Amino acid sequence: MFFLCYFILTLEYYIWGEKMKKQLLLLLALGAISQGAFGKEFIGKGNGYGGPLKVLVSTDNDKIINVELLSHKETSPVVKRAFPILKERILEAQSPIIDSVSGATYTSLGVKRAVAAGLKSAGKDYGRINMNTKAPEKPIAYLEPVNTDLVIVGGGPAGLAAAISAKENGVKNVILIEKLDILSGNGKFDMNFFDMINSEAQKKNGTNDTIEAFVKDKSNKMDTPERTLAQAKGAFVLDKWLRGMGIQLNHNYGLRNHMAEKDAYAGEEIQDGLEKRAKELGVDIRTSTKGLDLIINNGVITGVKVQNKNNFYDINGKAVVLATGGFSHNKELLAKYAPGAEKVETSNQMGATGDFLPIFEKHDLKVDNLDVLSVFAFIMVPSRDLTGGGDGFMLVNQKGERFTSEEITGKTSMEKANAILNQPGEYAYYIYDQNLYDSSYRLQKHTKLGLHIKAGTLEELAKKIDVPYETLKATREDFNSAIRGEKKDKFREVPFKREFKTEGPFYAAKVQSAIHMTKGGVVANENTEVLFENGKVAKGLYAAGEVTSSSAAYSASVVFGRLAGENAAKFILK
Repeated sequence: MFFLCYFILTLEYYIWGEKMKKQLLLLLALGAISQGAFGKEFIGKGNGYGGPLKVLVSTDNDKIINVELLSHKETSPVVKRAFPILKERILEAQSPIIDSVSGATYTSLGVKRAVAAGLKSAGKDYGRINMNTKAPEKPIAYLEPVNTDLVIVGGGPAGLAAAISAKENGVKNVILIEKLDILSGNGKFDMNFFDMINSEAQKKNGTNDTIEAFVKDKSNKMDTPERTLAQAKGAFVLDKWLRGMGIQLNHNYGLRNHMAEKDAYAGEEIQDGLEKRAKELGVDIRTSTKGLDLIINNGVITGVKVQNKNNFYDINGKAVVLATGGFSHNKELLAKYAPGAEKVETSNQMGATGDFLPIFEKHDLKVDNLDVLSVFAFIMVPSRDLTGGGDGFMLVNQKGERFTSEEITGKTSMEKANAILNQPGEYAYYIYDQNLYDSSYRLQKHTKLGLHIKAGTLEELAKKIDVPYETLKATREDFNSAIRGEKKDKFREVPFKREFKTEGPFYAAKVQSAIHMTKGGVVANENTEVLFENGKVAKGLYAAGEVTSSSAAYSASVVFGRLAGENAAKFILK
């Protein structure tokens, strides 16, 4: 075909003369590329975490020169971090037989299989690629120590905030290590950034929120009054700090809840911005690097022993910030500290394994509240995405019957988790109507992504989820009767205020409950200084985020991460 086009265009060139020259040369170049005159291109398909994906593999003389991701259904915060690493590894190895990106295991598998499929059409067969496919293992090596000013362990929101803050406060050399291949922990998935006050979005809404009001609302038994006050003060200036690096949370709802925009999650905006700022400031970021132990000299914490694949070395510094997260992904530790919780799924990322808990015990560092968990009422099965959109839904089992309250307060969260696990298949259906759909961006997003099931009528929905229609219909009638006050709701003390609609469309999501965070951890004071069992300060050691014992969550990780970097800087520079 290419040569036929070449003949015709050449003939027209001679007939029409110079005015055809530029067009002819352009078309010939395009034709040559499409035919692989300057290399060959192969399309390969695979399946990632979200579904089918497609890649374009470009070769030149049997050398892989480029890999392009043509289409996918992967989560944006994961794929945009993982794919560049996968591409780099494939080009370096000249093969899809590479290590997967930790924190993006299924995405990695899909990309590797797609590249292998593309190359197979080029005559190269790499065999069956599975979850255990990885690069050849390198021998163990013990490397020379590395010296710096500050070592930060953990590349989530707290660790990144600490690195940025330390740099802004005059620390020249900062090394941040992260055991996974990608940064930003679970924060990059979060829709809501709550507990921030004095924000531009609040002011735009006419909300005058104060430090005093925050302290009054947030005082609790887990946090000292001093830490709650420190959080309040940090929350008061947080929006200004984030906006200073281009991070804008412009949608405020429910007093202190924030999203990037009404239709854009906060987590992706925040974590993209923190990563960008840390790199701009020259933070030495070392991924695939796990902290193994603390280095202590004359009672002062001065570094961390680390492992990067099979390379072991020490990072010596003048102070250390721990931001290693919780342990909701470690069933052994859950069984030890919160028996029964190990049966419940987690919505947290795979790095939340509590690696430093044995280290705290080894060095007599104080830990507390390890049995306290934050349980999120609903995650989707099997994707594990947080879902739900407030009041106005029915929770039913495979029989189409309600079996527990739809309330999602903390007091009932573990009860709900166990109640769902006791149902046929160990799941339930979260069923809602158009009213709730219209009021919740999260539900709208999940439906558009094809993660929720939509039907025009309740009967059609029942058929799609294989639930008896007559039973489901009767369940809805009982549900609405309780709301109208015609009968007592046998599962709820206070019924919902809004009836479940009788006209479609209707929606359903298969759900379980999940441990979203562990709330216990190492004890740090209001200055983020870690304490020994005897209550004394561990000099040179700071902690922030989920690794600490705290009632707070995402926004507090950034608040105390920033404070940890600032106080570590003062310690280092004094």
